[in-house]
Amino acid sequence: MAGLELCEPIELYNVLNQATKFSRLTDRNYLCLIDARTKREYDESHLITAIRMKRELEDFLPYPVEIVPRKLYMGNYRQACDQQIQKDLKIKAHVNVSEEVDMFFPNDSDNILHIPVPDSPEADMLSFFSDLCHFIDSRMNHDAVLVFSTLGISRCSTAIMAYLIHSCGLYLKNAWSYVQKCKRNIRPNRGFVQQLSEWEARVYMSTVTDISEPNY
Repeated sequence: MAGLELCEPIELYNVLNQATKFSRLTDRNYLCLIDARTKREYDESHLITAIRMKRELEDFLPYPVEIVPRKLYMGNYRQACDQQIQKDLKIKAHVNVSEEVDMFFPNDSDNILHIPVPDSPEADMLSFFSDLCHFIDSRMNHDAVLVFSTLGISRCSTAIMAYLIHSCGLYLKNAWSYVQKCKRNIRPNRGFVQQLSEWEARVYMSTVTDISEPNY
């Protein structure tokens, strides 16, 4: 019998939303979930994986992972286009780090920041870091923000780490570990890793993270 492990709601939410086919709440052999929150906390929570089980089983689309509780999410293009996801998570703004056109907030400069870069080591994301940090900070005061790229693996994770370095006081190594804990398959390309290192040096006036280590 497996041991008892306690975790924060954000960790549970992100674990349950990284299934590749079906929500893990449907696997009776996977876990026993005991919700110890009060009724008020439960009613106010967005941990809604089990509520829409019929819909998810028919056409399963995991929800974006949560970076800052109820304020900042990271996902892919399909999730950004899903109206129900935007409604359930109360997402009111997008950071679109892809070459695709945002279908949920088309031509809405107040609700979307579009960074149209390809997922290429030669692509320049560094010059957009200041703008994206300012946009996220300004919108998170009132609304939830979704940062997304085509597959939700390279560009959006780079953008999220740039934000964590700038606005949350994390070095690159700490931002990397945190985002990887939220979503296991992040993989910024080598060009973006180098740009994150340059961003860390710019924000903290020195290079702290050794990106030559295999982890990066």
